[in-house]
Amino acid sequence: MPRGMRSSVDIEYSSVGEGLVMREYWLYVWLRRVSVITAHFISVGLVILISILSRPGTSLFSWHPVCMSLAFCLCMTEGILLFSAEGSPFCFKSRKWKVRLHWVIQALLLVFGATGFCFMVASKNVSEHSHFTSWHSLLGVSTMAATVLQAICGIFLLFPKLISTQSFPRLRLYHATCGLVAYLLSTVTVMTAMFTDWFQATVKGMTWYVFVFLPLFPALVVMNQITSAFLPKKKITN
Repeated sequence: MPRGMRSSVDIEYSSVGEGLVMREYWLYVWLRRVSVITAHFISVGLVILISILSRPGTSLFSWHPVCMSLAFCLCMTEGILLFSAEGSPFCFKSRKWKVRLHWVIQALLLVFGATGFCFMVASKNVSEHSHFTSWHSLLGVSTMAATVLQAICGIFLLFPKLISTQSFPRLRLYHATCGLVAYLLSTVTVMTAMFTDWFQATVKGMTWYVFVFLPLFPALVVMNQITSAFLPKKKITN
């Protein structure tokens, strides 16, 4: 065979069209980078805005929105986006260090989530209100359960000697799937929080609509990242 010629060429296809993978195009790369950076700003901004609105320390309940926004708006988003190659503030080249940082952030997520849950239960007990009577509270419990489940999968991935070698790739997929489900649940939970009496009494007008739709953008970025990383990619041979 003459030098410089190949018998076959594997061309990787994306899910949105034929040809080379979209990341080969500079426009897609920059759009992806801007999207990830925007998701970071929205996550931090939501925590700041919710903290200002809740005025932590004024009541037991006031700590619930702060802790939950730290857990699910900030920690969960940053714990996933740190694996993004575009626009991540964590510039570790080693995946090993990214995994370690991911675990630190996920541990903080569980701490903040459990703390926020306890403040809500204590606030309900003091005010003698019924527990788990709204869609927001029921979705919140489901989100916590899914988060704990994906953390358990992560523990087995962190200590691979606990499982068989053949189960490792499948468990990685389960961990990512549980993470995606937990993130989508947390997004819906945050959005339903905007319909509670407390939030509607605090935020009104067009600002309320902005708050409702803000969590959707980071969710789309995270969903795109997870599906792009774990969905199988087709190849063809010319």
